[in-house]
Amino acid sequence: MNFRKKNRENTAEVFTDSLNDILFILLMFFLIVATLANPNVVRVGLPRGTKDVKAKQNIMVSIDKDQQYYIGTKKIESAIFDSLLRSEIKRYKAFVDTPTVVINADTTAYYGEVFRIMRIAKKDTAKVVARIE
Repeated sequence: MNFRKKNRENTAEVFTDSLNDILFILLMFFLIVATLANPNVVRVGLPRGTKDVKAKQNIMVSIDKDQQYYIGTKKIESAIFDSLLRSEIKRYKAFVDTPTVVINADTTAYYGEVFRIMRIAKKDTAKVVARIE
């Protein structure tokens, strides 16, 4: 009987079974994420508010689908709307430093009119909040 030990070279082996499992899981994760990501999405940086306080609604301006103007609940003719809005802002300036004009516009309203109202309010140093519904 041969009881001699065979001379083997001592080689260090690295156990890689768990490493293979981790690499497989990472590969699957990145493949799934890559298929879920939509490359046609345009990313837009939206402004973030610093306070979580809603604006005080001093002057409510509304434009309905028939392009009729309202200050509060009172219907206003379009010919005199600008002057009435300016006088309303001046009236609120007596009570508040900077009054807030909230514009509620229907989705079918002309955006040019919304921007015109915003310019009038900004010119008279009022804050403007626009809501398109």
